[in-house]
Amino acid sequence: MLLPPGLLELSPGLETLRDWLVRWGYGVIFGAMLLENAGLPLPGETVTLLGGFVAGSGQLHPLGVMAAAASGAVLGDNIGYWVGRRAGWGLILRVGGWLGQSPADLDKLRERFLRHAGKSVLLGRFVAVLRVIAGPMAGAVGMPYGRFFLCNLVGALLWSSTMVSLAWLGGRWIPLDRMVEGVVQFGLGALAVVATLLLLPRLFSLLERFTPADPSIPPLPRPASVASINSGLLKSRSEHDSAD
Repeated sequence: MLLPPGLLELSPGLETLRDWLVRWGYGVIFGAMLLENAGLPLPGETVTLLGGFVAGSGQLHPLGVMAAAASGAVLGDNIGYWVGRRAGWGLILRVGGWLGQSPADLDKLRERFLRHAGKSVLLGRFVAVLRVIAGPMAGAVGMPYGRFFLCNLVGALLWSSTMVSLAWLGGRWIPLDRMVEGVVQFGLGALAVVATLLLLPRLFSLLERFTPADPSIPPLPRPASVASINSGLLKSRSEHDSAD
């Protein structure tokens, strides 16, 4: 598939990445995805999109780009999983402490992650930042390795095929710079939604704790406990029996 000349005009940074891809091919994609998913701040997503874009010009094969991206992602996530597994939950507690999270809050996060671990690993691939921390988190909370590997593999295949197909097909009509910007914005938007859902309960709790009560509204009467009701019934019955 030949791309229109106007769509091949790239920013200097993307131009450099494209030169690397043309020179070293699939190894650049594999290495970028491996290191990003192992925890290093590298633009693995951008490199994969660019690989699909280059494949559109016939210089790389789209299936080769998908395979390189998926295998690098799987291996990188496995490194993260075993780092988290070896470091244990203490690693999450230390990192959470630096971010101002209490152990109780982190325990709740752990329970939620375990309930949705498979979906977090599989679908988290499409969410910025979450795809990097999902591996260490899964290892730290003790997610079974077989289940992690399967979810990670399926997620990597879905993600790589989506990104490469988007760049390979959509690159015929959309400039790559704009496509990369759109994908990054989608990932950050998804991250904002996830973060909001996680932080809303804590925010409501803080608002209830620090919002002063309105003095014009009388407090609700406290309901009597079952024990006090039973005690009153027994006392009334005892007095009635004594009167008889």
